Amino acid sequence: MTPHIEAKKEQIASTVLMPGDPLRAKYIAEQFLEDATLVNSVRNMYAYTGKYRKKLITIMASGMGIPSMGIYSYELYNFYKVEEIIRIGTAGAYDKALSILDVLLVTNSYSKSTYAKIQSGIEEDTINADERLNQKIRDAALEANIKIHEGTVLCSDAFYKTNEENIEKPMEHNCLAVEMESFALFANAKALGKKAACILTVSDIIGHKETELTPMQRQTSLNQMIKLAMEATTKS
Repeated sequence: MTPHIEAKKEQIASTVLMPGDPLRAKYIAEQFLEDATLVNSVRNMYAYTGKYRKKLITIMASGMGIPSMGIYSYELYNFYKVEEIIRIGTAGAYDKALSILDVLLVTNSYSKSTYAKIQSGIEEDTINADERLNQKIRDAALEANIKIHEGTVLCSDAFYKTNEENIEKPMEHNCLAVEMESFALFANAKALGKKAACILTVSDIIGHKETELTPMQRQTSLNQMIKLAMEATTKS
């Protein structure tokens, strides 16, 4: 147990998929896992462990933002001996070539957050995903005929901005999209010698509110991305 996770060590698998939304974790467990068992409900941050194609997997919510992902992924890596975490979430697209529900494989996470520096002394503002884990995702996408876009994303601390000057400058870093958790996950993996990846579904196009997914669609319409992550976990 940790201050935020009540599960016993043996109840958490070595592979974890992490959506942000606890209700999405519940949905994934119910729809994709066999013999899914609720192993954490502290703060309603649901975690379920079950089997997919005979492989033991834990689905656990990360909550919103870098601090929340930082806490949960660190505890999973450090105290539960989790070896690999794949974040599965949503993103707002900057690239005009992207459309709603397109799937993104993150190669690098760029952020102006001080999380990595304060937490583990990492000075870089861009941190890579694990290339071997990303290759498993590419292989799974090829087999399932799922088109994926690859590139850098901006991981922002702020969802709402009142400052007209965007100090993050995502275009200078060729960011395809923006989300709020991958930087903390990648930083923890780097600091602890673990594996991390991030797959995202485009939920809205920045500057075009009329195209965004509804809250219910965000919760239940991401099956292609979820299936891709599940299949990738079965690759050797």
